[in-house]
Amino acid sequence: MSGRDLIGLFNLIIIAGVVGAISYAAFVLKPAEYDSQTLCLVDGTPPHRVVVIDKTDLYSTAQADAIGDVILGERNALAVGERFSLYELNESGELRNTNRFSLCNPGAGEQVNPLYRNPERVQARYNALFAEPLQRALADLVLPKDAPSSPIIEALARLGQDPAFDRTVPQRRIVLVSDMLQNSDVFSVYGRRRGRFEQRVPPARAVADIIRETYGDSLRGTELEIRLIPRETWEAEQRGELQAYWSEIFQQLGVRAYWLDI
Repeated sequence: MSGRDLIGLFNLIIIAGVVGAISYAAFVLKPAEYDSQTLCLVDGTPPHRVVVIDKTDLYSTAQADAIGDVILGERNALAVGERFSLYELNESGELRNTNRFSLCNPGAGEQVNPLYRNPERVQARYNALFAEPLQRALADLVLPKDAPSSPIIEALARLGQDPAFDRTVPQRRIVLVSDMLQNSDVFSVYGRRRGRFEQRVPPARAVADIIRETYGDSLRGTELEIRLIPRETWEAEQRGELQAYWSEIFQQLGVRAYWLDI
């Protein structure tokens, strides 16, 4: 092979290498594909946290303000790409996705490296696509209502069956804002004339069995933070027997539950 042929071969190798490098860079640097409705990555299932507001009983203006603070606290704790949804247990005893707010956090300006992305541009996108829709949802979410039934445990179990929040979803977290005064066919805490608390509710294990038979193990592995709304004439039971009863039900269902004040 002549020297000229060697030079030509060498040039071809260089050109092939450059083309390969460009193709690889184009593949690696290709923008991730997002779902336009949820802002979530098309490939993969993100962690998901949900705030559920029990609106089957009335609450005060101060409590409504505190509920808003809880929601904003959860928003501020979101990782980039984590999904955030708002639900309410409404006056019909149905679990409703408030204003259909269920979005992945696209990242605020403070969550990006300024060496690679423009924080102001990122913040503007965050405000338009995530923060402002959340504020619109909040406007209705904290309006109190009243309802004849309060199927709290059934609503949570149904949520656990939702494809966006079932057991295939990693790091499921629910923040439940409620007085925890269940009133449904499964059990009711009301009817004090029937006797002491333990006389008017079925065993916790029996409740867990009913939920599993109806909804499967939909809640197992979920983290549940209960923000308790105190009620007059109920607070002693809410912080005593009622809390212990619920905690046993959640333990039977494989839920990691803990309680905080609103």
